[in-house]
Amino acid sequence: MATTTFDLYNLMERDNVLLAFKGTVTSDLLSSVFQIMESKMVDLNDSPATKKKVFNVLVECLQNLYHHIDDFDNENTIFDTSTGDKKSAIFSISRHEDYYNIVTGNFIYPKNVDEITSKITHINSLDRDQLKAYYKEVLGNGKLSEKGGGGLGLIDIAKKSRNKLGYSFKEIDKDYSFFTLIVKILKK
Repeated sequence: MATTTFDLYNLMERDNVLLAFKGTVTSDLLSSVFQIMESKMVDLNDSPATKKKVFNVLVECLQNLYHHIDDFDNENTIFDTSTGDKKSAIFSISRHEDYYNIVTGNFIYPKNVDEITSKITHINSLDRDQLKAYYKEVLGNGKLSEKGGGGLGLIDIAKKSRNKLGYSFKEIDKDYSFFTLIVKILKK
């Protein structure tokens, strides 16, 4: 049975979704999302510190998503119609009584799964002070990734959210996996 628009509305209402998107992530899209969320956050009754933390984590998550969508050999190649464009991504921001959730998802090469898992496992093993020290260490090592960053995105997200990062991978086929990152931000 096909999902109706009303079913989707009810699902988003039940899950307290403020904003959700599926498609190609561009710099223009990010600018629009940041403007929308900035105005939405003004209307919410959260502390200024919570609003700032949520916005900062959102910026980092979406920039990370934008900069780290794998560069596929042929950007115009698409999967079969059931899975969509490889450069496509998804994200949602939801607000709950005691926390916000930011969820991002994008296609990656399976060869990158172990490296990402290792990075997140290490980041999640650190306490707040260790995380700060690790951030400074990576920042100071002077190595830049192919994407121009030093691998600081996930560290910064964990540091700013003050929470462990949730994640999962779904194998699509031998050539592609789908990476989901879940960031929980507690309200102050």
